[in-house]
Amino acid sequence: MLHKVNIAGLTMDPTSNTPIIILKSEQTDQAVPIWIGLLEATSIASALQNVKFDRPMTHDLFKNFSDIINISVTRVEVCDLKESTFYARIFFESGENSFDMDARPSDAIALALRFNAPIFVDDKVIEKSAANQEAGEALDQSEEGKKWAEYLENLNPEDFGKYKV
Repeated sequence: MLHKVNIAGLTMDPTSNTPIIILKSEQTDQAVPIWIGLLEATSIASALQNVKFDRPMTHDLFKNFSDIINISVTRVEVCDLKESTFYARIFFESGENSFDMDARPSDAIALALRFNAPIFVDDKVIEKSAANQEAGEALDQSEEGKKWAEYLENLNPEDFGKYKV
């Protein structure tokens, strides 16, 4: 089953300085964190905040090209999680034809925002993501590390909405 999700927030992993996008199910309180690249995070944040640049970024360029040749993105699905790598598919329509392509979730989400297309996450991704989060163990065993681990364990998905994206 697919869950329609919203972007609950963008944050930085303090350990790796890597951006994390938080997808939250509209039907439940389940959230899926996905570590993404800095350029993709910038592209997603600019779309969320409706920031326009003098020159198009890669995802904007793709949108402009798609508009010219009458192709639209109808939806995006984060469809799998294997060995800590997320997989996504972008679904397109052009006239009477439809097709889909493999993509990184960050690119798929950046495009979905530009096309105002819905984003979905498969059940198995939510389950695997939750299992990976539960299996995690803090590497920093110092008092400071233990405090951070306790803080992160007590975070609720609603906490991510407190911070401006």
